[in-house]
Amino acid sequence: MAGFVLAALNLRPALAGVSPLLSEIMADLGLTPAAGGGITTVMVVCLGLLAPVAPALAARAGLDRTLLIGLLILAAGTLVRGLGGVVTLYAGSAIAGTAIAIMNVVMPGVVKQHFPDRVGLFTGVYVSGLVTGAASASALMVPIEQRYGWRVAACSVAVLALAAALLWAPQAFGRLARGGRAGAGHRPYAALLRSRVTWYVMTFMGVQSLTFYILLAWLPTIFRDSGLPADQAGYLLALTNLAQLAATLTVPSHAGRARSQAPHIVAAALLTAAGYVGVLFWPATVPWLWMIILGVGQGASIALALLIIALRAPDPASVTALSAVAQSSGYLLAALGPFLIGLLHQLSGGWTVPLAVGLAACGLQLVSGVLAGRPPAPLTDSSGPGRRRGGRPG
Repeated sequence: MAGFVLAALNLRPALAGVSPLLSEIMADLGLTPAAGGGITTVMVVCLGLLAPVAPALAARAGLDRTLLIGLLILAAGTLVRGLGGVVTLYAGSAIAGTAIAIMNVVMPGVVKQHFPDRVGLFTGVYVSGLVTGAASASALMVPIEQRYGWRVAACSVAVLALAAALLWAPQAFGRLARGGRAGAGHRPYAALLRSRVTWYVMTFMGVQSLTFYILLAWLPTIFRDSGLPADQAGYLLALTNLAQLAATLTVPSHAGRARSQAPHIVAAALLTAAGYVGVLFWPATVPWLWMIILGVGQGASIALALLIIALRAPDPASVTALSAVAQSSGYLLAALGPFLIGLLHQLSGGWTVPLAVGLAACGLQLVSGVLAGRPPAPLTDSSGPGRRRGGRPG
């Protein structure tokens, strides 16, 4: 349990810890704003492009050992990016992004393998760890940087990764790991993609990621443009993270016991849309209320997306394959979101059009989520995922 929770805490600090250090990194290495923003872009693109590596690795090494490999790669990447110049900065970021991509994909499979009767509960545990890790990194990077410099702060994430690897190593090489390896066969993507359920899950994962990353990138700027002080804008973003944590701790456990997750998805999408509406029309009026509503909606949405991945496939290998295709498409779409919204802001000269587009994405999130959250039909037959038990494509 300690290794599982600590592994979950490692899913976001390497990514979330970049923006608090960005000014110092740019000043030290002479980077332009575009080049500085490219650090995060490289990592998010890796989350999408390299997610399919995880099922193949898990088929050879097993889920538990694959998670351990991810933690070790993460430690190496965060050390590399803080020890050199521009080349090592981007190379280390790409390595860290690769590690997070692997870990993102295998975590639902690990839940399915070790906690098959408590998928909702332990999905909530690890998604809460994801949110907590991101919030903690955002809060701790600046104090560490002020005392020791940005390089030490950037490398400090490796300590958490190595601690998780140390605690997880006995699990990775123990009896349960060897047993899990036998059931970790790779599921063909072609068969998986013949299922309509797969496409529903992929769309839901992608659009909820898009609506999240749009506001993660632009909320502070929107609040400042509406007249709020910069420090208050930062506090409001932190409040959203706290609200997300409340949702990730509670929603998966309740939704995991339900036959259909569609009602939970509807509620989460409507809350997210309500947050968008508040930011669009009344950004400087009770902004704390919009942030709580938005945080609950977004936290519930990501938790439900990951829960559905674990619920819609019958075994750990199928879960890992479904996780790979859903997260690959999801993060590639999410990587485009902040850029496209910034372009719309530049072309329109305001935030009305960009936020209206984000609100429309919330509508697509609701529709795709309802389709993905309906009572499940099995994704596999004897040939792997992609067919119902009766042999007809899902």
